[in-house]
Amino acid sequence: MSTTNALKSVHGTIALAGAGKMGGAMLTGWLAQGLDPRRVVVIEPHPADEIKALAGIRLNPTAKEAGEVDTLVVAVKPQSFREAGATLKAYVGSSTLVVSIMAGTPIASLEAIVGGSVVRAMPNTPAAIGRGITVAVAAKKVSAGQRAIADALLRATGSVEWVDKESLMDAVTAVSGSGPAYVFLLAEELARAGVAAGLPAELATKLARETVAGSGELLHRSDLSSATLRQNVTSPGGTTAAALDVLMGPDGMEKLLTRAVAAATQRSKDLAK
Repeated sequence: MSTTNALKSVHGTIALAGAGKMGGAMLTGWLAQGLDPRRVVVIEPHPADEIKALAGIRLNPTAKEAGEVDTLVVAVKPQSFREAGATLKAYVGSSTLVVSIMAGTPIASLEAIVGGSVVRAMPNTPAAIGRGITVAVAAKKVSAGQRAIADALLRATGSVEWVDKESLMDAVTAVSGSGPAYVFLLAEELARAGVAAGLPAELATKLARETVAGSGELLHRSDLSSATLRQNVTSPGGTTAAALDVLMGPDGMEKLLTRAVAAATQRSKDLAK
C-alpha cells in the first residue's frame, strides 16, 4: 500500500502537539499526501505564519472543542514535556494512540504523563524534504491497527524501521537522529580543509557541499555497500588512498565516530532521567 493510500485509511481526529521544524515537516507531509486537514488539530502556543495559513486545520482548540482524539502526535521539546504533558492529557482517551518523536523520553514517562497507547519514534531532519529515516518502538498495549496508523503517519516524511527493544532507541538517536549534524560537519570541515589547501572559500564551499550531497544521493540509489563505493573511488597508491591513510588511521574516523555516538547515546539516556 502506498503512503498516500495508507494515510487515507487513517480515520478520526489527529492532534499534533508541537508544530516546530519536525512537527511542521510531518504535518506538511500528511497534507501533501492526502490527509483531510479538517481532521487535524494543531496544539502550538507559538505557531509560525505558515501554520496559521493552513486552511481547514483547527489551531489550538480546547480539549472539549477538539472532541475525541484518535491519535496524538507529540513533537514538543523534551525539556518542555512535563509541563506540556499536563495539558495534553486532557486530549487523550483510553483508546487514543500517542506517537512521540521526543528524544530521550521513554514510553513509561509518556504513559504516566499523558496516557494512551504509546509509540515512541525517532525521526531526523531530512524528514523536511521527505527523505527522513524514523525508527519506532511500540508499547505492549498498542494494537496492530494502531501500529499501522503510526507507521503511515511516520512514513509521510521518509522510511520507517521498527524495533522490539526500547533500549535501542538511545543508540538510534545517536546514529540517525543526530547523524545529519555529523554529515553537515563533514561538509563544513571539508570546505575548511580546501581553503587551507589554497582554494578560494566560495569554491571550496561549493565543492564540499556538492560532493557530500552527490555522494549521499549515490549511496541512496546504489545497491552497493558504502564500503564498496568507497573502494571504487580508491586507486592503490593514489590521492584518495593517501587521504584515507589519515582518515582510517589509528586516530581516524572509526575511533572518533565511535566516541561521538557513545557520547550522544549517553546523553539520550541522561535525558530520560
